[in-house]
Amino acid sequence: MPIHSKLPAIGTTIFSVMSTLAAEHGAINLSQGFPDYPCDPALLDALAAAAHAGHNQYAPMAGLPALRAAIAAKLLLQHGTAVDADSEITVAAGATQALFTAIASVLQAGDEAILLDPSYDSYAPSILAQGAKPVHVALMAPDFKVDWEQVEHAVTPRTRLILINNPNNPATSVFSAADLDALAAIAERHDLLVLADEVYEHLIYDGATHQSVLTHPALRARSFAVYSFGKTFHATGWKIGYCVAPPALSAEFRKIHQFLVFAVNTPAQHALAAHLADPASWQGLSAFFAERRALLAPGLESAGFKLLPSQGTYFQLADYSAIRPDLEDVAFARWLTLEHGVASIPVSVFYQQPPAQKIVRFCFAKQTQTLQAASERLARLGT
Repeated sequence: MPIHSKLPAIGTTIFSVMSTLAAEHGAINLSQGFPDYPCDPALLDALAAAAHAGHNQYAPMAGLPALRAAIAAKLLLQHGTAVDADSEITVAAGATQALFTAIASVLQAGDEAILLDPSYDSYAPSILAQGAKPVHVALMAPDFKVDWEQVEHAVTPRTRLILINNPNNPATSVFSAADLDALAAIAERHDLLVLADEVYEHLIYDGATHQSVLTHPALRARSFAVYSFGKTFHATGWKIGYCVAPPALSAEFRKIHQFLVFAVNTPAQHALAAHLADPASWQGLSAFFAERRALLAPGLESAGFKLLPSQGTYFQLADYSAIRPDLEDVAFARWLTLEHGVASIPVSVFYQQPPAQKIVRFCFAKQTQTLQAASERLARLGT
């Protein structure tokens, strides 16, 4: 029987490719965005306690009430934003599932959704799976600032959604208050919805603050905002996140959510609810990761890389044109892994039409010794 693929051009993600290559050749894996250090022992103890207490059956479809209440309390403390835990917060099986669910809940076949490239690799396939069309607007190095006139020019009568990633993975750029104003003006003028991927909300550096769509009244009324406990609490394998949206959007979100996963890991939800009771669990993350950014930078620079601004996320972009100008970035990432034992991610894969640039991405969410070992290997490039 012939199979008519919904995603005929989609293969294995670059993250799986590079992580597999790193494992096969004993390279230090700075490609995929996951920590190699343990979670907070208190969080693990809370998980074990919840399981032993018998919290091992289905949770409510929208999420454990205690966890949704803890999320609402966090948002009030963090942003001064009041969110109704019952009608506006839905716990999801990771941010990627939340993003897919939000896209599926509002896009019909023939609709269009605007993406800002470089964009995370799940966005476009999630749009295509609905029979909708991703419309790409390119952001350019070194600062990857959004040209909002270009965004508005991309709007057509079929446009339904604008998807933003703030802080941006892989661009590491962050939105200003003026960016939110510009986005809101376009969304209101054309009656568009907004999907804000804010999973790196706590990872912003150098005195900047996170500008969330939840803090902007015009955007708050028409936005899905998606978050990740895996990113916040160094537990990417737990695959738990959540979506915040107005009641009408949350209702549509839950219609899809209940038939994708129905409910999310119950003992982990209990553990996260308990962990969120202490704001210190998330308030020091910027300083924590800024130290790791500073550890990796000297090794990259001594190897001959030119560092681009890393304003947010736990990634560092680096221009390698002074090292191997003869190689495109996919080939360079493979060469660096095989010949020098450090795995990275080529940035071109995050574009529909890659610009002429030679940039790779490194993850610094690693132990001190991992970053030091990677820096030592990279330093040999400069000798």
